[in-house]
Amino acid sequence: MTVGFRIQKRQRKVSADIVERFSRLPVANVSDSMSRMTAAGARLRPMHQGGGMAGTAFTVKTRPGDNLMIHKAMALAEPSDVIVVDAGGDLTNALIGEMMLTRIIQIGLAGVVIDGAIRDAAFIRNQNFPVFAAGVTHRGPYKNGPGEINVPIAIDGMVIEPGDLIIGDDDGLLCVPFSEVDEVYKASAAKLEAEQKQMANIKAGTHDASWVDKALRELKCEGLD
Repeated sequence: MTVGFRIQKRQRKVSADIVERFSRLPVANVSDSMSRMTAAGARLRPMHQGGGMAGTAFTVKTRPGDNLMIHKAMALAEPSDVIVVDAGGDLTNALIGEMMLTRIIQIGLAGVVIDGAIRDAAFIRNQNFPVFAAGVTHRGPYKNGPGEINVPIAIDGMVIEPGDLIIGDDDGLLCVPFSEVDEVYKASAAKLEAEQKQMANIKAGTHDASWVDKALRELKCEGLD
């Protein structure tokens, strides 16, 4: 075994039913239901035209500026997978562009996450296929390795293991660990339902905001009427 330059098999992944159910939830609701403690950082932004992303993590760890292992991941990933690349956040070289993305779309993957840079930004921006990245540069990649496939990775402190759930929308990106998807889904669905009721009250003019003064009194804020 060569640590740092290896391809491993994914041992488990979330079900298609879980992916489909989470695809109907806002990422913010899921994040709140995970105590707001999990995030991939504000740097990773949607580069595509619009639309959410939900899929199973197919992880890649690569040397900054090198996309050799991403090409191999494209050959191994399955439909509904999201290729998630830990490239250290380096923006010196773009790791994917129009040609690679065209192939990825043909494969039927659910999305791409690059903790690094992309290029051919206009092409990506005009597609609905989900692409999340940290930046854009015209400089192309190297193809020398090393790198790893299907190993645990981390993006700004958010740990992603092969087969975890990956979701994304205009608010950003989130990983839900394989072992926690059922618990998180129940809490997130309940939160969405509560927020929908709250929004209906706001529109009807019946929203109760008395909790604000109550919280301020409990915190001993001065100057309340």
